[in-house]
Amino acid sequence: MTSLRNRIAGFMILAIVVVIALATLVAMQMMQRPLPETATIPVARQIAWNVRFAEADPQAAAGAGIVFADAPAPGLPEERSTGRWTRVLGRQGMQHPLVVTADPQGTTMRISVDLGDRWLVLPLPDLRPPRGGWRIFGAWMALIVTGATAVSLIAATRITGPLRILENAVDRIGRDGVLVPIPETGLPETQATARALNHLSARLKSAMESRMRLVAAAGHDLRTPMTRMRLRAEFVEDDDEREKWLADLAELDAIADSAIRLVRDEVTQAAAQDLRLDRLVGDVAQELGALGYRVTVASLAPVTVTADPLLLKRAVRNLVINAATHGKAARVSLSRQVDRAELVIEDDGPGIPEPLMERAFEPFFRVDEGRRKALPGAGLGMAIARQIIDQLGGAVTLANMQAGGLRQRVVLPARAWPVSDRNGSCKRG
Repeated sequence: MTSLRNRIAGFMILAIVVVIALATLVAMQMMQRPLPETATIPVARQIAWNVRFAEADPQAAAGAGIVFADAPAPGLPEERSTGRWTRVLGRQGMQHPLVVTADPQGTTMRISVDLGDRWLVLPLPDLRPPRGGWRIFGAWMALIVTGATAVSLIAATRITGPLRILENAVDRIGRDGVLVPIPETGLPETQATARALNHLSARLKSAMESRMRLVAAAGHDLRTPMTRMRLRAEFVEDDDEREKWLADLAELDAIADSAIRLVRDEVTQAAAQDLRLDRLVGDVAQELGALGYRVTVASLAPVTVTADPLLLKRAVRNLVINAATHGKAARVSLSRQVDRAELVIEDDGPGIPEPLMERAFEPFFRVDEGRRKALPGAGLGMAIARQIIDQLGGAVTLANMQAGGLRQRVVLPARAWPVSDRNGSCKRG
C-alpha cells in the first residue's frame, strides 16, 4: 500500500464498502418484519375467533377445517413462544391453557389450545427472522467488496497513468542524461504529460549539446594562444621566471585537455567488450609504479566485466592517481561479490571532510585550495572517473577510514566467472 495507486484504490474501496454497508443496514432495518408484539395481534385475534367458534359449534368448526385432538400437537415445546402467546391471547380475553410446539427441524410451529374435553390445534405462522440472514449479508458484502476492488483498481490505474509515465521516463534515462521519447497516446492528461516530458527532453538535450560544444571549443581555442605563450616564454632570460611561465602553461594545457576529454567521453559511446578487470587493474598499478607513484596491490580476484577498455582504464588510473597523489600511497584490492566486482582503493592521506565528500566529484574541486600549486592535476580526474563508471552501470563512493585515509570503492556489474583459453584471451564461463 505504499504506492499512490494502491492508496487511492484502498481509499475508494473503503469508501464504497462503508457507504453500501451502511445503506444495506438501514434498508434491512426499514424493510425487516414488524416487531413480534405488533405482528402477533392479528394472528391472536384469529386464534381467539377460532376458539370461540369451536366452543360455540364444534361440528361446524370441524367442517370448516379446524383440527381437534385429544392431546397437544406432537413436537418440541417452545416455552418462550408459549409464554408470549399466552400473554397476547390473554389481552384478547382468552384464558385457556395453551402450548406451542415445533417439529424437530424447527420449521413448522403449531399452537394447541385446551378446550377442557379436547385440544384445538391450529397452525402458527413463524414470525422469527429468516435463518441465515447474516450469511446472506456476508455474501452480499463480499460481492460488493469484489466489485468495488475491481472498479477502484481500474479507476486508480487511470488516475495515476501520468505519474507512471513520469516513473517510467526516469527509469529510461539514457547514459547521456536524455529521456527516451515517450509515445503521446492515451488519455488527454497522459498525452499532455508525455508531450511535456518530450519537450523537456529535447530542450535538455539541446542545452547539453550546446554546453559540450562550448567547452570543447573553448578548450580547443585555448591551445593556439597557449602555444604562442609557450614560445614566448622560451625567450625569457630569467630561468626561474621562465620555469614559472612554463609550469603555468602546462597546467592550463592539462586543464584544457581534461575538459575536452570530459566532453568527448560524454558524447562518445564506445563499443564495450568483455575484459578481465583484475588484469587491467594490475597493468594500471604496474604502469603508475614505474612512473614513481606509490601503489601496492593487496589482492586481485579474477573478475570479468563488460566495458570499453580505454575508458575503464582511464577511470581506474584517475582514482589510483588521486589516492597516490593526495593520500601519499595507494593500496588496491579487487574482489568479486556474487554478480558484481568491487574495487577498493585506500590511501594514507588526511581524507575529506564529510560535508565536502560528494563535492569531490565536481570538476575542478579542491578540498584545500592552498594546495592547488603544490599538487599537480587539473581537478577533473575524479569527475571523469565517476562519469565513466556511471556510464558502465556502476557506482563509486568515498568514505573516510577510522584509522585515517580515504577509501574509494568502485562497484561494477560482473560477468560470469572468466575462463582463459590457451592463448590467454578471456571467455565467459
